[in-house]
Amino acid sequence: MSVLLLRLAGPLQAWGSAARFARRSTENVPTKSGVLGLLAAALGRGREEDLSDLAVLRFGVRIDQPDTRVRDFHTAHHFDSGRAMPLSERFYLADAVFLAGVEGDSRLIQQLYEALLAPRFLPFLGRRSCPPSRPITVGPPQEIPLEQALRETPWQAANWYVRQSTGRGDGGTPASGPALDTLIDCPPAEVPDFSVRDIPLSFDPRHRQYGLRGVRTGRPEPPAPPRRAT
Repeated sequence: MSVLLLRLAGPLQAWGSAARFARRSTENVPTKSGVLGLLAAALGRGREEDLSDLAVLRFGVRIDQPDTRVRDFHTAHHFDSGRAMPLSERFYLADAVFLAGVEGDSRLIQQLYEALLAPRFLPFLGRRSCPPSRPITVGPPQEIPLEQALRETPWQAANWYVRQSTGRGDGGTPASGPALDTLIDCPPAEVPDFSVRDIPLSFDPRHRQYGLRGVRTGRPEPPAPPRRAT
């Protein structure tokens, strides 16, 4: 089993598990369906293709830099008729940084890593209007458990946030990062802290389907300090 880590950082992100009609909300952290959709796009898969190999991957997220939630009123016109579409209310996560990880078969994980280096379709952070501002790949796949990877990977927050969080104005980095909240797929034999419906069964726009997923939350030991300024 291997683990692939993804850095999800951008001016705006939107991870909606129930975003429909005129109100397009977002979850507080990346959803499994959203991240697997990003990986499927990198592989070049169409929306009607089978997702069963991706859906079984174990998924986890670490919150490296909390967001500021913003709201936007969106207008659009139909491409063919020019008719005005209904006004919609859309929510985004601004200036957030997350470290996401997927764990599974080593060959599939390596394939996903190579796809992210040369994606067939451009990746985005939940919505097409939310491009990443930093490389998504953190490094090659690792042969360690998902929990260990999320615990030991250096803090990915932006340098300005590090200074703000630690009270240091000299541009330096702390000896270690803070204790960061994590959300990881709950093992089947354990009781989850909560459940969400975000396992993608089908991305077909005619009949999207999602399964229920149990999640365990935690705050492990602080990760290593950041390795690069941003």
